[in-house]
Amino acid sequence: MKKILIVEDHADIRRLIRMTLEFEGCQIHEAPDAPTGWDLVRELQPDAVLLDVMMPGALNGLDLCRAIKGDGRLRRIPVVILSARGSAADREAGMLAGADAYLLKPFSPMQLLDLLSNLGVTGS
Repeated sequence: MKKILIVEDHADIRRLIRMTLEFEGCQIHEAPDAPTGWDLVRELQPDAVLLDVMMPGALNGLDLCRAIKGDGRLRRIPVVILSARGSAADREAGMLAGADAYLLKPFSPMQLLDLLSNLGVTGS
């Protein structure tokens, strides 16, 4: 069973993602902010992290992505940025932070499943 960590401050978005991925047989863990996400990434070492960019607090999603990719034990974990910010500069910032993919909100459950399958995390 694949472990997926969702780091997203909006509970309704976490719920949609959780329902989609549980249907695929994934074990889902959730964090409402980047510091909690960082703790859970180190504890769980999930198979993938789905990460919002804009979150409350001192750390944002890009900070967390850089921390994950900068840690030798964690850098193999695929990180997918989920963001409503879709400009070329925003996408570039996500990729420069080390993200493996960038998915623009709103997205469909099928888009998310396809992306995770393409990264080798889920599915066929």
